[in-house]
Amino acid sequence: MQIAEAVRNAGVVGAGGAGFPTHVKLEGEAEYVLANGAECEPLLHKDAELTQAYVDQVLRGMELSREATGASEMIFGIKSKKKQAVAALEGATPSRNIKIQLFGDYYPAGDEFVLVYECTGRLIPAGGIPLQVGSVVHNSETLFNMAEAVEGRPVTRKVLTVTGEVANPISCAVPVGITLRELIEIAGGPIIEDYTVFVGGLMMGKIEEDLEKPVTKTTGGLIVLPTSHRLVQRVLTPNKAMHRIGKSACDQCSYCTEFCPRYLLGYDVQPHKVMRTLGFTASGKHNWSKWADLCCSCGLCTLYSCPEDLFPKEACDQAIADRKEEGLERWLGPSTELKAHPMAEGRHVPLTSLMQKLGVTSYNVPAPWIECDYDPKRIVLPLSQHIGAPAQPVVQVGDKVGIGQLVADIPEGKLGARIHSSIAGTVTAANGSLTIEQV
Repeated sequence: MQIAEAVRNAGVVGAGGAGFPTHVKLEGEAEYVLANGAECEPLLHKDAELTQAYVDQVLRGMELSREATGASEMIFGIKSKKKQAVAALEGATPSRNIKIQLFGDYYPAGDEFVLVYECTGRLIPAGGIPLQVGSVVHNSETLFNMAEAVEGRPVTRKVLTVTGEVANPISCAVPVGITLRELIEIAGGPIIEDYTVFVGGLMMGKIEEDLEKPVTKTTGGLIVLPTSHRLVQRVLTPNKAMHRIGKSACDQCSYCTEFCPRYLLGYDVQPHKVMRTLGFTASGKHNWSKWADLCCSCGLCTLYSCPEDLFPKEACDQAIADRKEEGLERWLGPSTELKAHPMAEGRHVPLTSLMQKLGVTSYNVPAPWIECDYDPKRIVLPLSQHIGAPAQPVVQVGDKVGIGQLVADIPEGKLGARIHSSIAGTVTAANGSLTIEQV
């Protein structure tokens, strides 16, 4: 069986959060296979912990990607501070011809555009993808899942970190489809009564109030914070209030732009100009909103750079949505020639400084790997856990399924990913998601 076909059959998607179907990446040709192990979200450790625990499987995934794409070089990007994971890589890579690229502890070192530039010296075209500069990028967990796929094991578990106000901060693999509440209990449960949960990270994740929602293939982690925490209150600020405050208080200092990771690589992202859109209600806003189009929503401008604690990232989100709704052509910059800013390296934001600004330094504790044997009685599998069209059920209510059985397939001729059951049980509901229960 071809590698791409095995990966497709197993339902492998980008596990770093994007959820792009991995088999599509393996159908192209590349010069470089890049492993993205440089997770940069504060407090999350799952990629390093997985790499340390299963280094041979992760590196096997790199070799499979090289074989599928015809790449000549393999580079594993990881932060130098992850000493145990780096040691595991150093012990396993010499015989595999895999180079280790060490990153400093800055945010967002794991950004795909940053990773490609640091590893290859090449800049992805504005609005483009890594394959345009000969690179294919996979998250550490995705590589692990690729190795599993070739062995005939589909994706039924999700690797993640649970940390913050929980009894036992951990990194582990849990069955896809369990609830967020169950996941918190696996980490010993919350140690405070009034708490709020960030899903996917503090910077690019979101607050989730419904803890009965399921873990999916792209859930990167849970961070439990007190509801009274300043960061929680900032994120919960209504959009209208964010924009009203920005309209009245932005003094165009341009710090949001000067620290923007994409701007520093040469892309024409200028959040301070986008902030000017807040002062317009008619056609004038279009003069400024285009500078949001290449924003990657890393959140650095809102949560770190702005000295007035305004919301440039949210202004960019709004500008992008407005331009899309009006069918405007995406702004790619005044020139196709890209050149990194001469101060790019000097303006890296240390993660320690970011955590201090966020007020989460006290939560920066280890989240060690544990082997989780949690056996859920019920799972919920959303049919859309990936980029592309929702999967189509191949089972119906009343059907009995086994662990790893295909329960939803890719629609004919569409971009998508297969979904498999993580438990043995009976299908009890099918309405935008599949509910499977042990009987």
